[in-house]
Amino acid sequence: MFRLSALLPQSENRLKAFRNSDYTGEIPLWYFDRQVPVHRSSLEPLTSLGGALLPRDLWKRLAGMADEKALIESRLIDPLAHADLAEEYGVHPPRAVVLFGPPGTGKTSFARAIASRLGWPFVELHPSRLASDAAGLAGALRARFLDIAELEHAVVFIDEVDEVAARRDAARPTQSHSVTNELLKSIPAFREREGRLLICATNFIRHLDDALLRHGRFDYVIPIGLPDLEARKAMWRRYLPKGAAHIDVDTLAQSSERFSPADIEFAARKAAQRAFDAAMQCDDSTGRRVTPQTAAYVDAIRHTRPTVSETTLTEFQADIRSYARI
Repeated sequence: MFRLSALLPQSENRLKAFRNSDYTGEIPLWYFDRQVPVHRSSLEPLTSLGGALLPRDLWKRLAGMADEKALIESRLIDPLAHADLAEEYGVHPPRAVVLFGPPGTGKTSFARAIASRLGWPFVELHPSRLASDAAGLAGALRARFLDIAELEHAVVFIDEVDEVAARRDAARPTQSHSVTNELLKSIPAFREREGRLLICATNFIRHLDDALLRHGRFDYVIPIGLPDLEARKAMWRRYLPKGAAHIDVDTLAQSSERFSPADIEFAARKAAQRAFDAAMQCDDSTGRRVTPQTAAYVDAIRHTRPTVSETTLTEFQADIRSYARI
């Protein structure tokens, strides 16, 4: 870990930029200090793993989902970012968590935002790509975890983890059993080191092998559901164009019930494209501009099919009762 610091007079008028970049200050002189947990020696293995350092503002850009953000901040980010204080209170920083929920609810965005918030490198393991490795999926998974062990800090993300840890049938062993067994062995070894977090995501938590979800492997099993009304308002504000104060955000949020974040983005882009096409067809000599209206966005919502069906939503509520551990 290396440290970036800045010493400024208290009268300096550019303090806000430092505060927004996760520096902390002390009065009467503003001494700004920021932890950057990456060693130069970590860059080579990080590159070989296809990992990256993400922009620092992804957490702030995660629109809405206030309840989920508050939970993740409390359970994951704070204990990891303030490990000494957590230890003082007997709180064990998490080593591995599962995010589950319907498709398109932002599980990948949350994983990336957590890495951004911590300032740790982000490494995503893609089961489909690992399967093409000459060593086979189990061998490739083992090799990746050994490589990850060389990193000082890392957020490791496995999306659609059910592809590599599906429920096993003892009566009919298959080749996938060895992959599940390898992951079950890799997680305890991963948990032995500080400064790393494994995040697994799945749309179908009921398909995961029972052994994977036992206590001791994952600290938390966190549901990520559809955005509520306030979250939908925040998401619509994010996707509306500048100067769109005339658009009724409340109407859009109410009209897009059962929309996932991905659905809202799609509907917003659809309405924006239609307004753009209309503007391109206008006679420039008139100097008129086509301004997107609330009705155009409502129409786009009406013609967007929600990703999450009522049946899926009912199953998700049942999964929360059966599997969530927060």
